[in-house]
Amino acid sequence: MGLFSGLFRARDAPQNRTSGSAYSFFMGGSTSGKRVNERSSMQMTAVYSCVRILSEAVAGLPLHFYRYTDNGGKEKAAEHPLYFLLHDEPNPEMTSFVFRETLMTHLLLWGNAYAQIIRNGRGEVIGLYPLMPDRMGVERDSKGQLYYEYTVGMDDAPTVKGSTVILPPSEVLHIPGLGFDGLVGYSPIAMAKNAIGMAIACEEYGAKFFANGAQPSGVLEHPGTLKDPSRVRESWQSTFGGSHNANKVAVLEEGVRPEGRH
Repeated sequence: MGLFSGLFRARDAPQNRTSGSAYSFFMGGSTSGKRVNERSSMQMTAVYSCVRILSEAVAGLPLHFYRYTDNGGKEKAAEHPLYFLLHDEPNPEMTSFVFRETLMTHLLLWGNAYAQIIRNGRGEVIGLYPLMPDRMGVERDSKGQLYYEYTVGMDDAPTVKGSTVILPPSEVLHIPGLGFDGLVGYSPIAMAKNAIGMAIACEEYGAKFFANGAQPSGVLEHPGTLKDPSRVRESWQSTFGGSHNANKVAVLEEGVRPEGRH
């Protein structure tokens, strides 16, 4: 009973943080030495292409609002207020396509997609606004109830005011990705940061190799003392550096000769 009682006590005394919301420690430097996050990873062609294709594919799917009929079937409820909200315009600033594309992008990069639910005085949903996942925290209060803590940015819609906003679950549309607690998804970018960091490092190395690789390469030796060696170095690099200057024939003057060629 000791083992089981320990498990049940953990449920009876919940912490004020969900286990999945602490995934941020997976971020940071990779083994290649490159810092990887959700934004920098989008500069990788493979990451950008996957996110774009999946986001546009999901956003392009038909989205309708249905209701059940008395005979057990279903039919489109085009006259329902939520139909226009989901099918056409979740908010005055974006179409349904852009809204779903944005949420899918957040889901693929951060592992979570959030949207603020706007209601009128009668409690009816009249708008949905995306919220940035990197500024959202999923917490528990002293009674174990979930709540969302959002840090407001300059680019947010005027529906959220103040520096930090506490939102109840009824005001947040939360779509979690793969996670360990079923409440908060883990960032796929954080999980693959070493592979992405290596790809970034290889791409940077290749670009610098072609940009700085001078052919012929080696050491330039001069019998006397050069008054301005930096000028000679820059002239050599501009003439023979880069892939577009590879394999040019070097003409050396004033006793200059290359060393270290093989």
